[in-house]
Amino acid sequence: MVEIKTDAALTAMREAGRVVGDALQAVRRAADVGVTLTELDQVARAVLREAGADSPFLGYRPDFASTPFPAVICTSVNDAVVHGIPTDYRLRDGDLVSVDCGARVGGWTGDAALSFTVGEARPADLTLIETAERALTAGIAAAVVGARIGDISHAIGRVGRAAGYGIPEDFGGHGIGRAMHEDPHVPNDGRPGRGLRLQHGMVLAIEPMFLAGGSGDYRTAADGWTLVTLDGSRAAHAEHTVAITEDGPRILTLPS
Repeated sequence: MVEIKTDAALTAMREAGRVVGDALQAVRRAADVGVTLTELDQVARAVLREAGADSPFLGYRPDFASTPFPAVICTSVNDAVVHGIPTDYRLRDGDLVSVDCGARVGGWTGDAALSFTVGEARPADLTLIETAERALTAGIAAAVVGARIGDISHAIGRVGRAAGYGIPEDFGGHGIGRAMHEDPHVPNDGRPGRGLRLQHGMVLAIEPMFLAGGSGDYRTAADGWTLVTLDGSRAAHAEHTVAITEDGPRILTLPS
């Protein structure tokens, strides 16, 4: 069931989203060659703690996972698409890092992600990241009252397909509110004019994921969480929590 949020709820969700945005920016500033992924997780934990927020990621265990998630951020490096567990891996020159973060404040949840490079970037990685961000912008622009879920999916997929990137079929955006994952599912590719019609008060986490190799194929790593590209190519991920309003889409996960 899709929950329609009140305007007061959207305001409350903005507070959770602000914490997410601030945490992601803090992690990005801290990321450098030699820094471990667990150290980045500690940076995010400090932001959440200072804001009085808790994490919807920590301890989360969906049906596909054999163990609860042990961190407050996902850190997916190079060929990892999403759900990477922070470890003692030290970032290396040229790494492509995708960080996903959630926060819960007053019972409401925010969820967002960004990708960036560390040290000297590969031009192809910068193009991949820019394309994911551009697809996110296109998806958000399509998230207007009266449109349909398929319009968002089509806007995202068109950008990724035009660039020759792969799109994993089974993962995409989702509704969000009191729970991190709510209805509806928001695929990253699809046909316009199809699916649920968007209404004022719906809130969606819109999140393009693109695979540089052109194939959307992936596998689950030995940790039971991390999804990695089957061909070893690199991946990028971009995400915002977005409210559908009569005044247009409102991004709730921008930093302070």
